[in-house]
Amino acid sequence: MYTIKEIENKYGLPASTLRFYEKEGILPQIQRNDSGQRRYSDKELQWLQLVIALKETGMSIEEIKRYVELLKQGDSTLDKRKDFLMEHKKTVEQKMNQTLIHLEKINRKMAVYDVIVRGNNDKVFLI
Repeated sequence: MYTIKEIENKYGLPASTLRFYEKEGILPQIQRNDSGQRRYSDKELQWLQLVIALKETGMSIEEIKRYVELLKQGDSTLDKRKDFLMEHKKTVEQKMNQTLIHLEKINRKMAVYDVIVRGNNDKVFLI
């Protein structure tokens, strides 16, 4: 079992975010010790890792809450959950592809500057 401070250090999430996730039902059923301090099991850590991945790939808190609601409904929602994640995956892939296109433009501009720095700028188009 892990304390909130250990989770904070391990994942770089402030304790306030963890408490918010718990309050919003994103981290349900967090155990507490006799003193009332939160204790996170390996199971909660695995779930938290997924929440972090979803959040960092652009899923909103409201969407994550909808996913949690599907989870709570049990195995009858397996197809819905898979479809939900598939849609998110498509969105992430589209964003990644667009980011790669932008990165290539940046790389080309850096190559132009490399040519200019070397003094061969008479044939370079600057933007």
